[in-house]
Amino acid sequence: MSQIDKKAVQKEYQLHDGDTGSSDVQVALLTKRIESLTEHLQTNKKDHSSRYGLIKMVNARRRLLDYVKRTDEPRYAQLIKKLKLRR
Repeated sequence: MSQIDKKAVQKEYQLHDGDTGSSDVQVALLTKRIESLTEHLQTNKKDHSSRYGLIKMVNARRRLLDYVKRTDEPRYAQLIKKLKLRR
């Protein structure tokens, strides 16, 4: 993912100016990486090392989403809706 894409995602999901590492931003960045890796794996079915990385990213996103839900449920619901995630 290019730096430009990261900046755009950070700007869209940041909670305040200069926010680059909040849970919302991290979840959004992981979601974009998961989407791109999923496309890669659809064309390269035997790339098992990337599949392992995908599983690790999905688990990391799940942990971050659990944290957001535990601390601020309305923000969690808004984030899920904005990212169009099933949950």
